[in-house]
Amino acid sequence: MKTMREALDISAYLVVGPENTQGRPVRDIVRAALRAEFTCVQIRSKEASAREMIDLLRGAAEEIAAAGASERVALLADDRLDVVLAARNLGVKVDGVHVGQSDIPPEICRAYLGQAAVVGLSARTDELISYVRDTDTGAIDYFGAGPLHETATKPDCGRDAQGNIITRSFAELEELAASSPIPVVVGGGVKVSDIPNLAKTGVAGFFVVSAVAGAPDPEKAAAELVAAWRKNREHNS
Repeated sequence: MKTMREALDISAYLVVGPENTQGRPVRDIVRAALRAEFTCVQIRSKEASAREMIDLLRGAAEEIAAAGASERVALLADDRLDVVLAARNLGVKVDGVHVGQSDIPPEICRAYLGQAAVVGLSARTDELISYVRDTDTGAIDYFGAGPLHETATKPDCGRDAQGNIITRSFAELEELAASSPIPVVVGGGVKVSDIPNLAKTGVAGFFVVSAVAGAPDPEKAAAELVAAWRKNREHNS
């Protein structure tokens, strides 16, 4: 049987926390995304305590198991290696962690989580192309890049010397995908209307927060994104 690291599919990637759900339970949003055949789930919260994060991961893991997807949908935690280790010790099936530039280094995450785990890294926003080309990717499985558009769910994303948020053009993402030795997933305000152009760039997938978690009908929104991605990737393959 493949490890989750070997089976990793980041084509349709949900990032969600209690700040994003319009007051609805996080696990309900996860369930909706799974019904729409999302392939990866990341629990991210800058407000939840460690215990709350463990509970959020447990709920998400239960939804993934109920969908029969525990061997093909990766469950990750943003930033919190400590939470992943604690949750695993409590019997929660958490597959790995996603870290940023100021978080625990990915090689440390790999050392603690083992070779079968998934470790993702947010790519630097400045000098992006050279960064992904030159970074040692031995400990990581994919890069997260963006934002495609300015978005309220990621206020700490990179800024230029004038303080403006750095967004990514489709041409830049095409170069990024060609330059990166590992898969790239792109997010930051991604909408259904972006999918045709995003699919042409050669990136491995898209990640969304508000487009699903904030939608009036999360399952419908998620299904539209997945359908658009599959249609356009098939067209461009």
